[in-house]
Amino acid sequence: MKQRSVLCTSILALSAVFAATVARAPASTPSSPALGPLMDRLFAANDFERAAISPDGKEAAWVEWLHEADGAPSSNSAIYVEDLSSPAVAAPSRRISADPATPHAERSLSWSPDGKRLVFLSDAAEAGQFQLYVADAASGAPNVRKLTDLRGNLAEPRWSPDGKSIAVLFIANAPRLPGPLEPMTAPSGEIELHPFEQRLAVVDAVSGKVREVSPADLYVYEYDWSPDSRKFVTTAAHGSGDNDWWVAELYTIDVASGEARSIYKPSLQIAVPRWSPDGRSIAFIQGLMSDAGSNGGDVWVVPAAGGQARDLTPGMKASASWLSWLSNGKILFAEDVDGESGVATVDPSGAAVETVWRAAEAISTDEQGTSLSLAADGRTSAVIRESFSSPPEIWAGTLGAWRQLTHANQDVEPTWGKAESLHWSGGGLMIQGWLLYPRDYDPSRRYPLVVEVHGGPGYSFKPVWPETFFNTSLLSSLGYFVLYPNPRGSFGQGERFTQANVKDFGYGDLRDILAGVDEVVKTLPVDPQRVGITGWSYGGYMSMWAVTQSHRFRAAVAGAGIADWQSYYGENDIDQWMIPFFGASVYDDPGVYARSSPVTYIKNAKTPTLVLVGDRDGECPAPQSFEFWHALKALDVPTRLVVYPGEGHDIYRATDRRDIIERTVAWFGEYLKSKANAAGRNQ
Repeated sequence: MKQRSVLCTSILALSAVFAATVARAPASTPSSPALGPLMDRLFAANDFERAAISPDGKEAAWVEWLHEADGAPSSNSAIYVEDLSSPAVAAPSRRISADPATPHAERSLSWSPDGKRLVFLSDAAEAGQFQLYVADAASGAPNVRKLTDLRGNLAEPRWSPDGKSIAVLFIANAPRLPGPLEPMTAPSGEIELHPFEQRLAVVDAVSGKVREVSPADLYVYEYDWSPDSRKFVTTAAHGSGDNDWWVAELYTIDVASGEARSIYKPSLQIAVPRWSPDGRSIAFIQGLMSDAGSNGGDVWVVPAAGGQARDLTPGMKASASWLSWLSNGKILFAEDVDGESGVATVDPSGAAVETVWRAAEAISTDEQGTSLSLAADGRTSAVIRESFSSPPEIWAGTLGAWRQLTHANQDVEPTWGKAESLHWSGGGLMIQGWLLYPRDYDPSRRYPLVVEVHGGPGYSFKPVWPETFFNTSLLSSLGYFVLYPNPRGSFGQGERFTQANVKDFGYGDLRDILAGVDEVVKTLPVDPQRVGITGWSYGGYMSMWAVTQSHRFRAAVAGAGIADWQSYYGENDIDQWMIPFFGASVYDDPGVYARSSPVTYIKNAKTPTLVLVGDRDGECPAPQSFEFWHALKALDVPTRLVVYPGEGHDIYRATDRRDIIERTVAWFGEYLKSKANAAGRNQ
């Protein structure tokens, strides 16, 4: 955690007090009476964390989050396995559990190379403390064995190719969950930087003996085994794990000695390192990325011994997010492409990129973007599939011709209107976005429009089943158009497009968004006097920025936004991410930070703005929201600030997520809808 000034610490302490008195206060205006049942239906959908195909392609396993008896989401999950040769059924054939009699959480499963065993993490023995377990995949619960007894955070277990060991990322005695999205530890006393390091540990698959392999001063983010099980390739950095992912390098680490050697120092960010089957090369993704795990860039390859790295996909009009080597020497990768998901191959010898599959939906194996789990044949895979019209389910089979395995959400239907992909011109660039129509759309009526700007900015809106966190799809259910633009800076159009907002935050991307609003207003029955804007994280910043640059928006909701890039630089826990975007630190070029700061132009703001934030947010700290709210109040602009106690950048508690939805709907209802708040009513 970065050292904070006394002033910042005092503001954080004040935010905790304010949160206790405000966060549970009622919304400023009542929400639609229909909102409660709509939220209940939204929260009823089952979530899946992981889909994994066995190496021989004969079985698929996954983690499914469970619900309480009353239908509410719980913190418990379960692992299921399905035989792909069995007939399609509505329920999985068997469950694998560390303790079938007691509710608990299980996650992060991985198949052994022979496909006979599964390793996974479970807190069955002690709530909140996950341990490694190994299960006989064919038999299930009777043959589940606890392998470790560690104290700390474990993540991403993976078998060695020879099947003798299991590697796992391990933070001994972790004071909290790692990552800047998690709630930060409250500051207290003298503040010093004491980074806790995430190390690679190797666990003997029979005895459970644990040996930490990577150096104690190196934080390992991702890894892959070498084909001979003697080395790892990792993305890793010295220093704070939360902050230094943006300067991570490619390291190889010797399993026996622990010696770490940097083989590539990138100019931008890197992710998903994968060792080639012949052991000679490392493939990875490199590009301008704004959040660890939100991957986007080109596919690169470098000799495993180090040397010149090569971009295999220069000029590609897409953003790779995951990759795997095939036995024929090609690289299969998942991509975000023009607001959709795709899978393609590239040959390191220089052949062109070939599209394998593409569709207007989202495929993943977890929460980290477009990806899939691939069997050894390079054709059979398992994925979580979802779209605006179809809730998430597990699918497996031949790539692109998957068979549905689960039907957990068969009774869940969308409450929002139809989704449409739009394109419009913005400053010489072609911009894409998704538009949700009002439910029960009537072209003879005029409707309000709300724009949601995504976080990142390295990210993209794709057609996914809407999440319960910061959900705006329910506005469609209540009679709004909702626009999800992918302006410059987004993934999905190639690296040149992603880097188009470097040293230009707020300017070109706002022009792209306003051009999208113009397109919708021109072609559909939208009332130009009833347009709002919202977003979380970078989207919260853009909401703050937009109301200081334009009076086009009549209401705004800014979640975890950034009001002043200069003060933010010294307050946040992840200042390393800013330098690639701003070109220098705030101490070397304060002007470029001031140029894109909403507070620089705050006297232009007239738009009623609701401000929301978690009090333990280390990525977009609460003082930024206080600063913007304070300025609006001083200028007599209608505003309201809500601070959620104990929450970080992500909001986890269902009650807080519901509160955010209720307040957002109420705020736009007050300023964009009629007094009667009637969906789709003429004004």
